[in-house]
Amino acid sequence: MGNCNACIRPESPNSLHHHQKSHKQKKKTRERRPNPYAASQAPIRVLKDIVSKTRIGDKYILGRELGRGEFGITYLCTDRETREAFACKSISKKKLRTAIDIEDVRREVEILSSLPDHPNIVRLRDTYEDYEAVHLVMELCEGGELFDRIVARGHYSERAAANVARTIAEVVRMCHQNGVMHRDLKPENFLFANKKENSDLKAIDFGLSIFFKPGQRFSEIVGSPYYMAPEVLKRNYGSEVDVWSAGVILYILLCGVPPFWAETEQGVALAILRGVIDFKREPWPQISDSAKSLVQQMLEPDRTKRLTAQQVLGNGFLKEMMHQSGHSVIF
Repeated sequence: MGNCNACIRPESPNSLHHHQKSHKQKKKTRERRPNPYAASQAPIRVLKDIVSKTRIGDKYILGRELGRGEFGITYLCTDRETREAFACKSISKKKLRTAIDIEDVRREVEILSSLPDHPNIVRLRDTYEDYEAVHLVMELCEGGELFDRIVARGHYSERAAANVARTIAEVVRMCHQNGVMHRDLKPENFLFANKKENSDLKAIDFGLSIFFKPGQRFSEIVGSPYYMAPEVLKRNYGSEVDVWSAGVILYILLCGVPPFWAETEQGVALAILRGVIDFKREPWPQISDSAKSLVQQMLEPDRTKRLTAQQVLGNGFLKEMMHQSGHSVIF
């Protein structure tokens, strides 16, 4: 876990837990267009294609609630025939109040369906739609959030942090290779497959993700405050923002607190735009120069000089740590 267990405590005003509680890490509000279906008595058709003619209850048994979000509830889901367990994310149509909400659900399904199978990306198994909801049957991850493990441990050792950073960089590389920008990478959006120390880590929640082409720029401000790249705040960004977010996560893994923080979202934004990274507070004096260098290169304000995901994977710090650990996780 590193050398300073006091660097993060759930009740400490300087802890990651405190920072996240202060801002709740909600997705940024967008300009909302009215839902074209709102005044219609006809049932809303969210998905463009009929994915399945059967009802979800014909194939799966929905069990206890696993969690809930802004638009729906995730349930334990069991295949009636094989008894295999999955997670079902049921998105209530009543919560889809705008055209953008509907487009987001459609795009999330399209993206999850388009990405090739990867051990570090949650897999979409089935999709159903009825009058009340859209149901996404997905791989079940029972090990909890990366966020919770950081809070519990304080911070990670360099080797353990490198292992997680390598996984995240691999996810980013694979997404970008397939023309997908995640746009909301943060510890809450990575789940462990199980509760074992060396469990696979998987990226989830592609609700803000978007397809992109090389060189394409975007202006919509989306994401979670602590993890936004400066160019997102300037409304002119591309896929480089995912590497920035991964760099923020690496910083947090190594010391337990975000590199840019304040008591308000505006203050966080100003800190990001200033771009001053604190390497003086504990435990940074004990952390290697190669680790600090990688963080700096991932949090490079100039997107043209920022490392790509492929370059992160080839970085000397990650290679050295992987060699030392024999590719195992050591906390």
